[in-house]
Amino acid sequence: MSDVRLEVGGRRYTIACADGQEDSVRHLASMVDAKLAQMGTNLSNNEAKNLLFAAILLADELDEANKRVAAPAPPPKVEIDISLVAEKLESLAATLENAASRLEG
Repeated sequence: MSDVRLEVGGRRYTIACADGQEDSVRHLASMVDAKLAQMGTNLSNNEAKNLLFAAILLADELDEANKRVAAPAPPPKVEIDISLVAEKLESLAATLENAASRLEG
């Protein structure tokens, strides 16, 4: 285990994390700090409440991103030329009739 020193919302914290995860923890803490900064004057005097709101806002962003990824893309619009399909079917039918005639005769 490693101890990581962080600064979030102008306060210093020391937390423990798994060895090798220090940079990741610092990065995540910087995201929370940035979200607090975005909240600007909407901060209350209660530090825990501010951190909770920042976490909820980040969780909401993550949830929206997951929904966009999980939503299947609509199938591509395919335009069918009915007359071309009819011509191909008629040609296929004629070919099959010729093949059947040869097999019978």
